[in-house]
Amino acid sequence: MDVEAIGAVPGRKSILPIRGLATESAPPPRPSPLYPRTDFEHFGIGIVETDAEGRLLRVNPKLCEMVGCPPAELIGLCIFDLTHGDDVAPDREQYRRLVAGEIDDYTVEKRFTRSDGSYIWAAVTAKAVRDADGRFLYAVRVQQDIRPRKLAEQALARRMEELGALYALTADLQYAAASDVVYDLALGAIMSGLRCTRAAILMFDSADVMRFVGWRGLSDDYRRAVEGHTPWKADAESASPVCIEDVASSDLPPELKRTVAAEGIGALAFIPLWQGGRLRGKFMIYYDAPHQFSQAELSFALTVAGHVGFSLERVRVDSAARQLAAIVEFSDDAIVSKDLDGIIMTWNKGAERLFGYSAAEAIGQPITIIIPLDRLHEEPEILARIRRGEPIDHFETVRRRKDGSTLDISLTVSPIRNARSEVVGASKIARDISERKAMDAKLRDNERHLQELLAAIPAAIYTTDAQGRITYFNEAAVQLAGRTPKLGTDEWCVTWKLYWPDGTPLPHDQCPMAVALKEGRPVRNAEAVAERPDGTRVPFIPYPTPLRDAAGKVVGAINMLVDVSERKEAETQQRVLLNELNHRVKNNMQMLQSMLFTAARQTRNEEAQKILGEASARISAMAAAQRVLYGATGGTRFDVEDFVKAVCETAQQTFNVDAKIIYETDAGALPNDAAMPLALILNELLTNAVKHGINGKGSGTIKVGLIERDGSFQLYVEDEGPGFDLQGVREHSSGLKLVQGLARQLRGEFKVTARPTSRCSVQFSQGDSL
Repeated sequence: MDVEAIGAVPGRKSILPIRGLATESAPPPRPSPLYPRTDFEHFGIGIVETDAEGRLLRVNPKLCEMVGCPPAELIGLCIFDLTHGDDVAPDREQYRRLVAGEIDDYTVEKRFTRSDGSYIWAAVTAKAVRDADGRFLYAVRVQQDIRPRKLAEQALARRMEELGALYALTADLQYAAASDVVYDLALGAIMSGLRCTRAAILMFDSADVMRFVGWRGLSDDYRRAVEGHTPWKADAESASPVCIEDVASSDLPPELKRTVAAEGIGALAFIPLWQGGRLRGKFMIYYDAPHQFSQAELSFALTVAGHVGFSLERVRVDSAARQLAAIVEFSDDAIVSKDLDGIIMTWNKGAERLFGYSAAEAIGQPITIIIPLDRLHEEPEILARIRRGEPIDHFETVRRRKDGSTLDISLTVSPIRNARSEVVGASKIARDISERKAMDAKLRDNERHLQELLAAIPAAIYTTDAQGRITYFNEAAVQLAGRTPKLGTDEWCVTWKLYWPDGTPLPHDQCPMAVALKEGRPVRNAEAVAERPDGTRVPFIPYPTPLRDAAGKVVGAINMLVDVSERKEAETQQRVLLNELNHRVKNNMQMLQSMLFTAARQTRNEEAQKILGEASARISAMAAAQRVLYGATGGTRFDVEDFVKAVCETAQQTFNVDAKIIYETDAGALPNDAAMPLALILNELLTNAVKHGINGKGSGTIKVGLIERDGSFQLYVEDEGPGFDLQGVREHSSGLKLVQGLARQLRGEFKVTARPTSRCSVQFSQGDSL
């Protein structure tokens, strides 16, 4: 059938699909209307007339208003084309029976689809109009808008769902014994009551950062990206729900908005979660599409949040109570409670172990069963103080075991109050201090023995408190200081006056003992001079060491002063002898060098001249090293820089060319037994550099170094020559053989490189040269 033939606007297609039309023939002739046209047009409810196929023959303005289409687009459509797909079947079946004459009328509630895609609920009453022979002519259908009632029914249904979810939540929460169970139940209630697609719970951690503790339907990437974000600070005193009904048009930060959109979230809400009167976290409610949050929904969410906060607090209190009960029950200390008449009410396992009575034996008995006869006077005093609400801390006394033996205890007694803050009893914590008493006695004995030991040591020893005030000194300290120190008054040192070894005054508050206390470290390798009241001076070496408690806090210090007067005298004598030895060695070396030089000048043999010249140069290098050794004050080690400088300057004096020597050294010292081998090696390498590196040039630069790298030393000599192959010349050069032998003596390694400059080096360890 042509659409235009059934009343559609010519040239225009209907905006609704046509279902169920009989297309074989044109609609039958329209009978006379049941209602006058005027009445039909002005009815306040939707009225239509339909043929046997359900096609619209006549519609009034109210029906057009309800479905959002003009009459021209409705005439000729089937009534089922305007029906929501889920509601077609029931209406179609009843209409078939109406046309067939099985029923004269029927009523059905269904949804009409509007032109904008929305729908409305209507109550439809259909009645058949027949001719005198009972043949079906047409049907009159009355559509009454029931949207307000349906909305009310839906709202009521939602409220019933919410109430059901709340009822189930409250019923389950009373059995929840852990926080994660509370979170899981709350998420289920939120998603059921609000029909949201996803939900989450976040709580502030110890650093006040909002962390996920429970969630449903959220990806790991999303949780990592938004964790920590919150509209309220942890210390907020008030917080209201925050709703974002359309994420796409919200004013969220761009990065956060992209993250939320990528998760497929169209709307979300933040619901504050309070626990124990403080803001502890939040609920998150998510919808896939934009969503308008109603006040009822927010009220439901806040109610759930309130139940969750209360349950979390109950779980916390229950957990704390169980922990406290476990602590009391399994404490090593005896924990007992009694009423104001002194009758025992509770008795833990610690009390059983300490006093020997079982709980069954003790509960109901007077507390005096564990008090010795000579201590019975203490109980009335304790009860009187408890009745006044006064606690008793660390009262040391004696109590009696079941077997009659006694023990030392430390007793702490606290009042027990009822809900009206009235004192109704007392709790007692008794700790066995028998071992501590024995340890105290032993400690006193040890202190006495220590003082006897310190008094017997022939060195001056004294101690101070953390502020440096003298707390103890022995007789040797009196002898060294020439005076008796004043305990608690004298500070830092027992001496009258202090000086540095060079005679400069040393203030007491800068002495080694003061440094040890202020910096919390032992001071070693220091030296000072003490002046007695009689004006005599004593050189000494102090050994101040901080004393610490169990927590590592400095509580004082101990110092030992070693009189080094005799050592100083011995050092003076030793220095005199060393100077004399140095003088004699120097004279002998000079004499030997002079003899070699004279012999070299007198001989006409070139080979002999060469050998004697090399020997003279080596003696000069050894003499230079010897000067450095005996110029050092330590006696066992020599300064690296002084050594290189002396040997280089001595060697340069023997060169017959203009050779400029540049040297570099690291600050440090080497043991004396490395001096002679290094001096001879350096002399040989310098001689080789002059002979081969700048030979024939008239002048040149030689670079020398003695440096430390990663715990080992390297002596090197660089020149501007072409270099040489060590394997090729070793057999013909006695000097290089000497260098290799001396390198082995140092337990080092001799190397030669030719590029980019000619370089000879000896690598050795400082420890290996000792």
